[in-house]
Amino acid sequence: MRGGRTVEGEAATQVILSIFRANGVILAAGDRLAAAEGLTSARWQVLGAIAVAEHPLTIPQIARRMGVTRQSVHATVNRLVADGLLERLPNIDHRRSPVIDLTDAGRAAYTAIDERQIRWVNRLARRMPRADLQTASRVLDELSRRLPPDAKASGEDSALPAGAAR
Repeated sequence: MRGGRTVEGEAATQVILSIFRANGVILAAGDRLAAAEGLTSARWQVLGAIAVAEHPLTIPQIARRMGVTRQSVHATVNRLVADGLLERLPNIDHRRSPVIDLTDAGRAAYTAIDERQIRWVNRLARRMPRADLQTASRVLDELSRRLPPDAKASGEDSALPAGAAR
């Protein structure tokens, strides 16, 4: 045990450090994939959250799906609306929270990036065992589940959801 961490805590720390490194590399790759449409990874992610939902979403719904703040999604949505890639539509369930949908131009931009991403990710995953990728996905999903986005990184057990192993 280093610095008071359990063996499992040290292993989780190594996973988190790997995530930080991978996140930077993946965001840079996403920026390159989205550049031809004049977009960034962040803007592409917002388009994608709506595209894969297959129906318009509110800003809070987009933020929850992406695991980011509503404020950052709101700013990105404003830019994408100004660029003609998204539109605000009335929300019959909540007058003050419109739903956000892709415009035809937004759908075309997302499709073009998605086609490049398919070729890129297929090359990236070539010769990686599918079982390893599935295990990595399960571990990351579990880490995400155990640390809700609104939990403070105080180091206290209160940051863990009820029922999580302590």
